[in-house]
Amino acid sequence: MLKELMEKKGAAVAKMKAILQAAKDEDGRDLTEAEATEFDALDAQVSALDKQIARAQRFESHEASVEEIQPALSRGASNRGTPRAGGDPAKKEFENIGEFIHAVRFNQNDARLSFVEQHGVRGEQRMDTGTSGGFMVPAQFIPTLRQVDPQGSIIRPRATVLDAGNPPDAAVTMPALDQSTTNLFGGVDVQWIGEGAEKPETDAKFKEITLQPQEVAGLVTVTDKLLRNWGAASSVIEKLLRGAVIAAEEKAFFKGDGVAKPLGLLNSGALLKVNRAVSNQVAYADIANMFGSFYDPTGKGAFMYNPRILPTLMKLKDEDGRLVWQNSAREGAPDTLFGLPAFKNYHSPALGSLGDLVLADWANYLIKDGSGPLVSASEHVKFTSNKTVIKITWNVDGQPWLNAPLKVEDGGTASPFIALDVPA
Repeated sequence: MLKELMEKKGAAVAKMKAILQAAKDEDGRDLTEAEATEFDALDAQVSALDKQIARAQRFESHEASVEEIQPALSRGASNRGTPRAGGDPAKKEFENIGEFIHAVRFNQNDARLSFVEQHGVRGEQRMDTGTSGGFMVPAQFIPTLRQVDPQGSIIRPRATVLDAGNPPDAAVTMPALDQSTTNLFGGVDVQWIGEGAEKPETDAKFKEITLQPQEVAGLVTVTDKLLRNWGAASSVIEKLLRGAVIAAEEKAFFKGDGVAKPLGLLNSGALLKVNRAVSNQVAYADIANMFGSFYDPTGKGAFMYNPRILPTLMKLKDEDGRLVWQNSAREGAPDTLFGLPAFKNYHSPALGSLGDLVLADWANYLIKDGSGPLVSASEHVKFTSNKTVIKITWNVDGQPWLNAPLKVEDGGTASPFIALDVPA
């Protein structure tokens, strides 16, 4: 049924193309009255066929969902060659993430779960690894899950992100300049020399940064009724999963302790702390001091602040008593501070704590993606409630590229990562 409908649609589209091409070949003329009538009729036919095709696809999905599901393979086994249920074998992609989750939950014999092309290698979609296993999220949906705007995710869009590579979960070791030396270049001694003079020896001191993707998992519970209606469920599930991914990463990149998770900015040796003048307050001079110690090689620095300090920022005054951030109550909260973007960050510490206000050039933060995301679904946890628990897992690591603040030539220090601290 579905194949016949697709063939009819293909024939109608071909006729529409021929009509348009004929007009284009004749100096791009407009369609004649007869051609326009035929084209409109074909267009209406294609629209009707689209509805029939969607109906037929839903029927096939429902029909497949009631067929017997093959038991999962033993731990570590591959399911390559496992017999699959019926359906159009030419279909290798899911219409949306809701249809994908529906297949994971109700129809694990769907042939599309056995096809994936990621990192340039084709292989089995299914990854049977016991309780930690799941189905690799199709490549076309991964950008959607990581589709983050600057307000939804502050760090990842601005950081230096390393591709997963192959194998994706392997550690990556990169050189990092030893900024504990007396210049910005790891101890390289630069001298001017005359013609024929001996070239000076240099001793570049490097430390290494190792990024080892760590596993992180999120759980989302949805009703079986919603999940069966995968067309309606898609946007809901997509929003929940994307929110889980963003929140977990943002928190770890900002304040992770580096133990089985990324090393966050606030726990990094590269962080430069600037003492505030008065406890539990943020003054104009405090921000000026932060800005004065900021090393911003890329010009992409940004402020991040706890929303609880927003009233303080809105009442900031300079030494002459003039408001410096908001001129009147008619305006909304500004989105820049000292000319740089300023973002609310709900992972920031409380007002008066280290990091309630941060200034960072996140291009100096490294993120190493690993395998995933992978998705699995279980009806057992909430069986009596007719609910399904969806688990999403992925691997990622991150840490600042520097290991310490920079020593500048006047004897002071600077850093791409500045945090306001308690009074001295």
